[in-house]
Amino acid sequence: MSKIGRKPVAISSGVEVKINDKNLEFKGKEGSLTLPLLPFIKAEIKTGAEGNELIFSKENDLKQARANWGTMASLSKNAIQGVNEGFSKILEIEGIGFKAAMQGNTLVLNVGFTHPVKLESPEGIKIVVEKNTIKISGFDKALVGEVAANIRKVKKPEPYKGKGIRYKGEVVRRKAGKKVAGATTA
Repeated sequence: MSKIGRKPVAISSGVEVKINDKNLEFKGKEGSLTLPLLPFIKAEIKTGAEGNELIFSKENDLKQARANWGTMASLSKNAIQGVNEGFSKILEIEGIGFKAAMQGNTLVLNVGFTHPVKLESPEGIKIVVEKNTIKISGFDKALVGEVAANIRKVKKPEPYKGKGIRYKGEVVRRKAGKKVAGATTA
């Protein structure tokens, strides 16, 4: 049994949820999202004294139905939070001469290559650059994470000097260089 799927998902005030054919539509102050209903899952909206709740149930007891039950509850919880408050990720740039700038809707990274790397910002994603930090925000959790991962992929932090693009708070394991490793064995 899915512990996540069994719990009802609370619908925040200011968020409108509609159940169409095989889709769930979420509208809030940040934007609107559409989630397809996964196979073997039914959704219903219950109005109660505490507020509105989104309740999921499975049509049968197949293994895939049980897996989709919890997944659908989790995805809808993220969608409700996204259209109400939004999500954000912060990346840090570390390295001498490494910098980032926004040119319209394009992020331009100078991270040690012979050319600047240009990344287009997808619709619904806002990118803000301040000194050596890049803040990615939007209402779709998966898209925010994907954009942050693609920016980080341009220049991952290397283990010897720690130069590169990393998530805020990410710990990079440092390795000893050749000189240090050679001096200890002699």
